[in-house]
Formats: sequence, C-alpha cells, structure tokens
Amino acid sequence: MRAIPADSIYEQNLAKNSANYVPLAPVSFLKRAADVYPDHPAVIHGEKRYSYRELQARARRLASALEAKGVVPGDTISIMSPNTPAMIEAHYAVPAIGAVLNPLNIRLDAQTIAFILGHAESKVLLTDREFSPVIKQALAMLSKKPWVVDIDDLATSGERLGEVEYERLLESGDPEKPLDLPADEWQAIILSYTSGTTGDPKGVVYHHRGVYLNALTNVAAWAMDKHPVYLWTLPIFHSLGWCFPWTIPIMGGTQICLRKVDARVIYGLIAKYGVTHLSGAPIVLNTLVNAKDDEVTSFPQRVKVTTAASPPPASVIEKIEARGFDVLHLYGLTEVFGPMTICEWQYAWNELPAARRAELKARQGVAYPSVEEVHVVDPATMIDVPHDGKTMGEVVERSNTIMRGYLKNPRATQEAFAGGYFHSGDLAVRHPDGYIELKDRSKDIIISGGENISTIEVESVLYKHPAILEAAVVARPDEKWGETPCAFVTLRDGASASAEELIVFCRQHLAAFKTPKTVVFCQLPKTSTGKVQKFILRQKAKEIR
Repeated sequence: MRAIPADSIYEQNLAKNSANYVPLAPVSFLKRAADVYPDHPAVIHGEKRYSYRELQARARRLASALEAKGVVPGDTISIMSPNTPAMIEAHYAVPAIGAVLNPLNIRLDAQTIAFILGHAESKVLLTDREFSPVIKQALAMLSKKPWVVDIDDLATSGERLGEVEYERLLESGDPEKPLDLPADEWQAIILSYTSGTTGDPKGVVYHHRGVYLNALTNVAAWAMDKHPVYLWTLPIFHSLGWCFPWTIPIMGGTQICLRKVDARVIYGLIAKYGVTHLSGAPIVLNTLVNAKDDEVTSFPQRVKVTTAASPPPASVIEKIEARGFDVLHLYGLTEVFGPMTICEWQYAWNELPAARRAELKARQGVAYPSVEEVHVVDPATMIDVPHDGKTMGEVVERSNTIMRGYLKNPRATQEAFAGGYFHSGDLAVRHPDGYIELKDRSKDIIISGGENISTIEVESVLYKHPAILEAAVVARPDEKWGETPCAFVTLRDGASASAEELIVFCRQHLAAFKTPKTVVFCQLPKTSTGKVQKFILRQKAKEIR
C-alpha cells in the first residue's frame, strides 16, 4: 500500500468534509428506492404486498419504536424468523438507530440459542411464534432476558411469549422518523454466529462498509436489470442473506418472502410473479431438480440462480439448467459477507457440450468483484501453490468485505487473520486459467496410506449414479491405511442400489485408494442452510463395526 506524503499538494486544504464524505451504509439504498420507486412493489408475502413507500414507513416505525424502548447505538437486537417482511424490515430499522442486528438460525436448539442471546447481550428479541417452543426453553436458561416481541406471521401454531406483537409495536412508531446513517462506516451492523460444529458458535461481526460494497457488487456480478423479482429461497439469517436484503432495492426490485423451501410452492411463485432471481445451497437446486411432475409449474423466463455452500455436483447443475435456470456458482463463508469467489463465465465456454459446461461451472472460480485478493497457498509458508490443478493449498483472502472479527474472541480473530490474510480453512487447487476448485475443508480431507483424498471428488462421482439423490463422504478409521473413504448416501424415491454396486461404480471412475470401502444408506443430517453435518457422519463412521 502506498500513501501520498503529508506535504504533497494533494494533501493541502483538501480534507474530508460533510459535503464530500458520507459513510457507506446500506440503509441509504431503501431511502433512494422509496424516493425513486415509491409505488413499486418492494415486498410480497402471501396476501401482503408493500410498496417502497410502505416498506420505508414500516422500517421507520420499527426504528422509532425500538428507540422508545431504550435501544441505543451498540445494543444487540436478535431476531428469530424465517424469510418474512419483519426480517427484511429489521435489516434497515436496526442499523438506522446504530444498533446491531443478530439474526438467529431458526433450526438451532434451545441451549445454543440461549448461549447466543447471552453472549450477544441481546437487549431485544423479535421472535416468530412458530419457534415459541424452542425460544421459551432458551429464555428459561437465561438469568438476564431480553425484551421479547412476538411476530405473528403465517405460522399456524405457537404461543406468544412477549409483551407486544410486532404489528402493534410498529403502530406505536413514527413513520416519519429518519433512517440515520452511522457515524463511521466501520461500525458494526450485523452479528451472525457460525454453526459451532466443534464447540460454541463464534459471533461474526460485520461492518456497514462491507455490506454496502457487497450489495452493490451483487448487482454487477449478476448483471442485474431494473426491477428484478427475487425469491427468498435462501435463509436471510444465513451470512446476511448474501447481502441481498440490501441489493434488491438498489435496482427497485421486488423481494418475495418464503417461509420454507418447498418445490411446489417455489415453482408456483416463479410462474405467478415472474421471478428472475433466487439463491440457495445445492440442496435447493436438488429440490427443484427432483421435483415430481405434479409439483412443477412451467414458466417462460430463464431464472438466474446463485448457489454456494458445498460445491454443487456438475450433474445437478446440468439438470437444473435444463429446467429453465441459469446457475451462477459462488463460494464464500459466514466471515466474508457471503460471496468470496465467482465462477465468472467465459463466452468461449458456450460452445462446449452441456456436461463440460457444467463441470466448469462447478468450480469456485475467481475473486468476486468486491474482493481484492484470493490466493491458494501453502498455509505453512503462505506461498502460492502452482497453478496446475493438482497441488492443494488453503484459500486465503484480502478484501473490504471481510468481518471485523469474532465477538469477544480475540484469539480466534488473530488466528483467522494470521499473515495478513483471512484464512478460510478450505483446501483447493488452482487451475492454469487461474480458477480455483475446492477439494475439501481442511478438517474433512481423508489421508489414506499417506495419500490425500478429496471427499468432494468422491461425492461428485457418486452423484453420477442414477439411483443416488444425495451423497456425503467422510473418513473412517482403518488400522492398515489410517483412514478410508466412507460414503453415506440417500437413494431417489423408487430407486435401488446395493453397497457393492456403488463401490464397483466408483471404482470405474476413481483410483482404487479413493474408492469408498464402506457405503451407508441413510438420510443425511443437514444444517438449516443445506450443508451436510459431516461431524455427525464422522462419528457414525467411527462407530461402524
């Protein structure tokens, strides 16, 4: 980095002032959308429909009402909700009063929720009544409880736990209250907790600047036209919803809320509202690919899909595109505001066969436009690995769209930023064209007889078998080899296959040492965002006799 000397002519009488410097903050996107597109539909949820004028008024009411309850800058406001208007409104109202929004994973257990509420020092909890049973248990574990507000959305059951219902709270607020910007764009805006698969979850602290930049970048990365129609198949609580709650208003688009991923409902909404964009983990793609004929409603438009989380098998990409979807493959983590890389499409690839195009699209690609640097390095030396598509290293990054750090966890923060880069913990190779391809999490790699085995590579082969719906591969302890691949698979409805058949199939496509030695048929355990919980499978593999 280079700095202009203080005595340079460009540093004389040219200071920042309130006219030429305004903190970057995503709340401004809603203010502009309400000015430019006041009557355009901003949010649709069942029979509810809010224009941008109405969405801004509701966000202002919520901000005003929270302030009246004593919320001040730096307070934490937690929310337990699926993809609802309240969830979107909170992403504007809470930052607008300098507070920090803490979206909770709706599939967490009571003990973990209690830990998060306590660790985050939550002052207010907005909670959808569908989750009253688990929230009630969590609150009972806390010595200092937050002020609770019930969200009475479309849930069919669940008692009210709070003093006031969300809509009544909004009625008490001022629809003219300004949505303020932060004093400093580095201020915290969102607190999001990691999955905590190896202990208590870590609280990832995001800043206004990063959200603003990533939201704008989403528009460019997706070449988004005016007035997109975005269907919320991605949980908003997951990695800030990849910043799309703030992206869509930039282009005056419409956000369609969805409480639960359901193929029939998704296809119906795509056809009814002319959905142009949606996002989700590969499990969402799999749901759409494997929908039954009577669950599918046809639609004339091509729908753009961003997918991330675990790498989607090329076979799934090929099938989903045949159903009318164009897949844009991203890669990222909770700590990096969602996307970190993008499989930037090259026009020359359009001439390739469909199967080859899908293989290329399954790679994680190159740096997202908002990301300064992405490298694949030897973590011991921080030297880049050869661009040979074979040598594995750790993915590291520098960017304005990286967390400030982990809340109350300086050691973990220091480890994450060792050597001046953010360490992802993911292992990848880099191809001669510069595109990276994930091979595994560092903790998931299988070492058999001294040889590294990528579980992703083995899973990709399994997905090619016509009987397999889902597959996950983990290490199973072995006295001779140290570890061998163990495959957990779910078969398609009506399909059949034996363990021996699947092992023979893999052997036809893989080296012998990479072929699973064990196959287990079961439903795969997953997180709420569709990631397979491999720590559970590893434990099961250890218990196999």
